[in-house]
Amino acid sequence: MTHPAGSMISFNRPDGQSLQGYLATPAKTEGAPAIVVIQEWWGLNDQIRGVADRLALAGYYALVPDLYRGKSTVEEEEAHHLMTGLDFADAASQDIRGAVDHLKTLTDRVGVSGYCMGGALTLLAANMIPDLAGVVVWYGFPPLEYLDASKITAPVLGHWGTQDAFFKMETVDELEKKLRDGGVNVEFHRYLAYHSFANETAVGPGRIAHTQFDPVWSQRAWDRTLTFWGRTLWAQR
Repeated sequence: MTHPAGSMISFNRPDGQSLQGYLATPAKTEGAPAIVVIQEWWGLNDQIRGVADRLALAGYYALVPDLYRGKSTVEEEEAHHLMTGLDFADAASQDIRGAVDHLKTLTDRVGVSGYCMGGALTLLAANMIPDLAGVVVWYGFPPLEYLDASKITAPVLGHWGTQDAFFKMETVDELEKKLRDGGVNVEFHRYLAYHSFANETAVGPGRIAHTQFDPVWSQRAWDRTLTFWGRTLWAQR
């Protein structure tokens, strides 16, 4: 099954500023829903483009907003620098909102999904952006006091590694309770895996400490994710 390669596009934030992003388009666009994909702290790189391409193959528009404005890195120190320079509230309320608004010109059903840093931004976006059809969080969340669960109206699917040294399982439990108590439709899955277990580049001597790709758990999480999107994003005709 082939589909056209994705391409870089420009779109506007609510405040009028222009932003770029990588848009992967499904082979059949009529009636296709859409997903905003939020990067890890590395930036808009080939790996996250591959996630968008994979979603397009499954029938979705997938848009990765370029939160770092053209910058990306393979160096942990620089990634940390880029991430700490990012205004998370602005990224969620403007960059991601702009991406959602752009996709809403193509479909009325839009979800958001993010990895690591992008997982934190996904939950912040769910807190700030109304009318999302669903969100999928991969091993990342913001400080819990930043979240008002009562404002999250979309169902939430979360994937977590029990060996994650960056996002501890006890805090994942607290997050799940906070969402449930706030009335969120939440489904969390925990895997015997490390941080970034679904990132196929987290292998070998080049990976950063405490991260490890796990192809088995990655596939399981992808299967659950596509089932979730099938339930939340496709019109129930």
